[in-house]
Amino acid sequence: MKILKIETNFKRNLFWEIHEQKFNGKFKNQERELINLYPEIEFQEIIGLGGAFTEASGYCLKQVDEKIADNILEDYFSENGLNYSFCRTPIGSSDFSVSPYSYLKNSNINTFSVERDEHYLIPMIKTALEKNPNLKLLASPWSPPAFMKSNKMLILGGKLLEKYDKLYAQYLAKYILEYQKRKMKIDYLTLQNEPNATQVWESCLYSAEEEAKFAKDYLRPEFDQNGIQTKILAWDHNKEKLYKRAKETFEIADNCIVGMAMHWYSGDYFEEIGLVRRQFPNKLLIHTEGCTGYSHFRKEDEIQNAEIYGHDMIGDLEAGINGFIDWNMILDYKGGPNHKRNYCNAPIMLSKDNKEYVKNLTYYYIGHFSKYIKPGAKKIAYSRFTTNIEMTAFKNLDDSIVVVLLNRNDFNQEFNLHLNGEIYHDNLDSHAILTFIIRD
Repeated sequence: MKILKIETNFKRNLFWEIHEQKFNGKFKNQERELINLYPEIEFQEIIGLGGAFTEASGYCLKQVDEKIADNILEDYFSENGLNYSFCRTPIGSSDFSVSPYSYLKNSNINTFSVERDEHYLIPMIKTALEKNPNLKLLASPWSPPAFMKSNKMLILGGKLLEKYDKLYAQYLAKYILEYQKRKMKIDYLTLQNEPNATQVWESCLYSAEEEAKFAKDYLRPEFDQNGIQTKILAWDHNKEKLYKRAKETFEIADNCIVGMAMHWYSGDYFEEIGLVRRQFPNKLLIHTEGCTGYSHFRKEDEIQNAEIYGHDMIGDLEAGINGFIDWNMILDYKGGPNHKRNYCNAPIMLSKDNKEYVKNLTYYYIGHFSKYIKPGAKKIAYSRFTTNIEMTAFKNLDDSIVVVLLNRNDFNQEFNLHLNGEIYHDNLDSHAILTFIIRD
């Protein structure tokens, strides 16, 4: 067997340092410090891994030279880059929009228009699709149009008024149809971004019952009437209430909601994902948003921020998710634009003069997963000798095995990777991440 070793080590200034080696025959009888791989035992399948198309990211691309903009998207969507295969996009404005907007200003659905998206979002998505035609898209609304809500505002929560349930279903269907006309297929839709949060930016509140009934009684019928195959997911909020929300949702709308979406902002809660995976094995579980920084951009935080990604991606994948989507792909040097100044980090950020861009360490950590774990891959079983190494392992459709190892400790850790009687001996440095690709 041959093994390809990919290393990112910030202390040694290594980013995707790649070496191709063979398994070490002299360690064949090793019985200690083993990581055993069992590719014959398979678990959930991966839809894809990627990030979010936001208006802020599209705006940033318009501020740089066309060649730089193309290089950034190449860095995300080509096989030489992060190989992104699954991305999210907002329906209407989010906090990471240049300003608030909706596609409809009154109850006449014939006035619906996605013209605003033509400025920044749609060009970015279309270029990404040129680079990866198999890219899958997931869309999420942050708020219904203001006139449909109890508080008559896009912001500060509020609720969708019942008298507008049907019109709002038509609104969401119209969005999908308009994107389809522009050769962009929306494969998945979440019902509402963060339905349990009243935010100073675009937000709307739903209980599990309200989400489920809207999907069952209005949205799925509207989709079916228009021949829309888009799959519906619920929740799209933090993980701590994932199981309870899933149970309440599927009791009402099991047949029309295919799974649950989640964010990471309240903590790990990997057990919540595991509970939903065990209790609802046929449902999809997708991480749809996470970010770091929150307006603090310090070089000494690079490793910590990257390890937040590595730790959460490993934990989520091990617990049973089918896809992982990061938040903004590109932001300016402030971490915006954001019309509520809710700034954060992105894997790629522009310089102050917009003449170049910086790849943060998070870019390389995400790549250890998105670049090598392909759509259709299945998680495989393993056993390990220590929890000092965090890990996940997948088998791609071509039978190559991808193993990702993360060491967040202040000490190095030796290990022996074991597969079918063959051993590979190596050392994982402190605060480093390794990916191995194993082929016959």
